[in-house]
Amino acid sequence: MNNKYVIVRADRAGVFFGILKEKNGQEVTMTYVRKLHYWNGAAAVEQLALNGTSNPNDCRFTVSVPEMTIDGVIQVIPCSKQSIDSLKSVKEWKH
Repeated sequence: MNNKYVIVRADRAGVFFGILKEKNGQEVTMTYVRKLHYWNGAAAVEQLALNGTSNPNDCRFTVSVPEMTIDGVIQVIPCSKQSIDSLKSVKEWKH
């Protein structure tokens, strides 16, 4: 799954969307990463990875970070083309 868009769910850090660079045990390094703080239009992370969101205007996804390492990863789900297009279309949520 390296160099592919994925959704990562971490034990205490939350849910992230980006390109998987490297996975080592429960630690992943990702590029072009956004935290999925809140979403509407998908029941769970699995549906986000498969279909994206049907309501991109009612989601809160952070700014994109060039690279990030996340520890305590419990789920890594590859994203479909439909999901990637949908999740990328969500405007950055920032103050």
